[in-house]
Amino acid sequence: MRKLLFLLMGMLSPALLWCQSARTLHQRAVLVDTHNDFPSAAIEKKVGLDQPLKGKTHSDLERMREGGVDIQVFSIFCGGEQAQPYAWANREIDSVYEWVRRNPATMMMVYNSADLETAVKEKKLGAMLGVEGGHMIEDDLSKLEALYQRGVRYMTLTWNNSTSWASSALDETTNKELTRKGLSDFGKQVVKKMNELGMLVDLSHTGEQTFWDAIGISTKPVIASHSCVYNLCPHRRNLKDDQLKAIANNGGVIHLNFYAGFIDSTFEKRSAAFYTQYQAEIDELVKKGTQPDYAKFAVAEKHPGAIEALRPSIEVLLDHLDYIVKLIGVDHVGLGSDFDGIEAPPKELSGVEDFPKITAALKKRGYTKKEIRKILGGNFIRVLKANENR
Repeated sequence: MRKLLFLLMGMLSPALLWCQSARTLHQRAVLVDTHNDFPSAAIEKKVGLDQPLKGKTHSDLERMREGGVDIQVFSIFCGGEQAQPYAWANREIDSVYEWVRRNPATMMMVYNSADLETAVKEKKLGAMLGVEGGHMIEDDLSKLEALYQRGVRYMTLTWNNSTSWASSALDETTNKELTRKGLSDFGKQVVKKMNELGMLVDLSHTGEQTFWDAIGISTKPVIASHSCVYNLCPHRRNLKDDQLKAIANNGGVIHLNFYAGFIDSTFEKRSAAFYTQYQAEIDELVKKGTQPDYAKFAVAEKHPGAIEALRPSIEVLLDHLDYIVKLIGVDHVGLGSDFDGIEAPPKELSGVEDFPKITAALKKRGYTKKEIRKILGGNFIRVLKANENR
């Protein structure tokens, strides 16, 4: 019996040591998630980050600690239909500041790389801000500057809706009435002003012409805060090989989005029947003031079994990461989960507490400790520093 016990322990030890090694690596690395939509989810669901929200949201403060999240860039978002988007942006920014104010022992605002280092050293969640959608500056460079002064450190030039000065991926591919593609003269001023301020230019959601105009103008490394690979999943929101190579040549980083529709080419077709079935319910929620995307999420949450069956494996997400690394190198990829802005992440990634599973999966795929540290946060930190005006 004793021999059998020793034999079993000997068989288990390598696996246990491997798990401990992955866990230690994850804890010691700096994990930066460049895109989390909790501020919008908090408004729609009437909750706060410092509440226990497992089963209600993808994120809360305690689960971020559990998942080893060091720096969270909170997305400041509203759809193109929202009245007074600049005021809405400030409302969401106020929420983030309030969470930090209530939790000084465990959170702090991060405005630059020095603050980031302090947050990591003091083991506090570093809260950063990124605006998702150039419509939130309301065609006014002074509002762009005001958002920077409030702590916004990247702006996605467009969301799905185009602005008067930049065309979106959605409009460039589906809007037959679109009269102009790319950046207007004012749009070029926006990019130049962002470079001047030290605000990262985010090319997720932008149309191809806007992408090329912006990356041609920017004098600093850009990011895609939450995008994936077009060749693996041909969605208009994803980046083609020449775009990936251009970001690498610029010194930028593509941060992978966890949304099933951007990593699994079969997801949208398979999920269409589900959403068609409940379209009337979605429309009713929108009439009552729910943002359209969150109306879809609310219906999906009422039928978790149906969505669960559609969610792909974490391996599908990592296939996108492998593709980028093989094409342009490990220095140009990171993580931008889109948690609380999506209804269907990979099956193994049900919330922020599951980030360690990514580290374990990367280790299993043969990535070195140095490479994993770059992917988890090192690459973003490099680009953040490169954009700062010292």
